[in-house]
Amino acid sequence: MIETLFPLGWLHYLLGGLTIGAGVALLYLFNGWVGGMSTVFSSSWSFVFQRPFFQQDRFLSSRHWRLVYALGVVLGALIWRFALADGQAQHTSVPAWQLLVGGFLVGYGARLGNGCTSGHGICGLGSLQLPSLGAVLTFMATAFLTANLMAITTKGLA
Repeated sequence: MIETLFPLGWLHYLLGGLTIGAGVALLYLFNGWVGGMSTVFSSSWSFVFQRPFFQQDRFLSSRHWRLVYALGVVLGALIWRFALADGQAQHTSVPAWQLLVGGFLVGYGARLGNGCTSGHGICGLGSLQLPSLGAVLTFMATAFLTANLMAITTKGLA
């Protein structure tokens, strides 16, 4: 059963989860900062766009450390890819247009839900925020429904 669910193994998922959890916990413990990625994204864009949404004080006052945080996420992914994963890239058969549409839908959902899976799922649930529980349940229900619809659709096309 485990091999079916995790054909590439499960240990790296556990290590990744523990690392992310510890990083977010330490960020909050030492500085009182919440490390949700949608806010990191919006505050980073405040350097580029002058639109009122991106120029809110909550983004401007934290954008320097959030930009460093975002660069750390990108650097961490690059280190994993080239130093720890033996240079083996993960590939997908999903067409680029579907990835693009999915990215826009996720971005819209993060704005609509006032946060993303990392903000609500890791930071919000970790600090026992009830609205985050509702958001995570909505994310997960949507993900389960989408995955099952895609599996049915894919089988029907094959």
